[in-house]
Amino acid sequence: MPKPDPRLPRRRFLCLAALASGAAIVKLPASLMAASRTHPFPVTDHCDGHIFFNPRKTAPHGWTRLLRWKLSSSAAVWPASVPVVASRPTPLGRASTVAAYWINHATFLLQTSAGTVLTDPVFSERVSPVSWAGPRRVHVPGIAFEDLPRIDTVVLSHDHYDHCDLDTLRRLNDSHAPLAVTLLGNSPLLRSAGFPSERIVELDWWDHHTTSAGLSIRATPAQHWSNRATGPRNGRLWGGFFLSSGGRSVHFVGDTGYDDTLFRDIRTRCGAPDLALIPIGAYEPRWFMADQHCNPAEAVMIHRDLGARQSIGMHWGTFQLTDEAREDPVNHLADARIAAGVGEDVFKVLAPGASVTV
Repeated sequence: MPKPDPRLPRRRFLCLAALASGAAIVKLPASLMAASRTHPFPVTDHCDGHIFFNPRKTAPHGWTRLLRWKLSSSAAVWPASVPVVASRPTPLGRASTVAAYWINHATFLLQTSAGTVLTDPVFSERVSPVSWAGPRRVHVPGIAFEDLPRIDTVVLSHDHYDHCDLDTLRRLNDSHAPLAVTLLGNSPLLRSAGFPSERIVELDWWDHHTTSAGLSIRATPAQHWSNRATGPRNGRLWGGFFLSSGGRSVHFVGDTGYDDTLFRDIRTRCGAPDLALIPIGAYEPRWFMADQHCNPAEAVMIHRDLGARQSIGMHWGTFQLTDEAREDPVNHLADARIAAGVGEDVFKVLAPGASVTV
């Protein structure tokens, strides 16, 4: 008797999700959904007043191509679990430094002279519209939620479930009451997680906010898209954040495909960061993923375009979202570093709970 395909539950779930997304898209025309908005966004090179888009790229793949991918998928089999010993962060040393702990996926704890920051906090078991299905974590968070220091600020890059985890946001609001800084259109999600409007800051690309403690946060572009089970497709903006405090800077890139001018433009406008947090995973198959997720070789190109003093690879190893094997991003990053002449000490991969200080 043949063995059951371990990918089938994931494939079936994603196919159903694609059908649901497609149904949501065709149920109400985008023009009608846009016309129903009472507060249109500014018309810019990346927004028509209602819907956001990438200035130099076409719209992301539709749900029919998502179905094509999932029905023809040959995804690698990931381990069911990976052992991780969670760590406990230590107090920040000198005020002129930043300590960055990788917790999982795109979640970092940043300790700065102007307070603590969590990026795209995800502590839930699954990243999905429902709690009983969808991508499930293969390792525990590198820092347990209960061991987090007081969190002063949360930055939220976009609305996808592996970045915008409402259950985690509710826990953070209840336990820490942080300020939330996000991109245009995402504040209703934060309010649904309990954040009051006075603790939410929405930014357009290149907008700037300084917290009461003196942390400078500038929203930066990314090449991506947005969508959840509810709301118009691309009705919420996506991006990254350039954070500065105490003479140190960190660029949280967010989810992005590679663009040969975008990251050079960020360097021109914001300066070269001391530390860049760059995605290296969820990139196969390239015919489907290239416009929205960079691969490790492109991550090295982003590192060089930004002029980062040091970079850390993120967005890998926690949730199986695409077809590559779990360790492929790490192995392919090593190959890309060698090809580009970038040292391992310059572009690192951390174990969950490990940290660097810049």
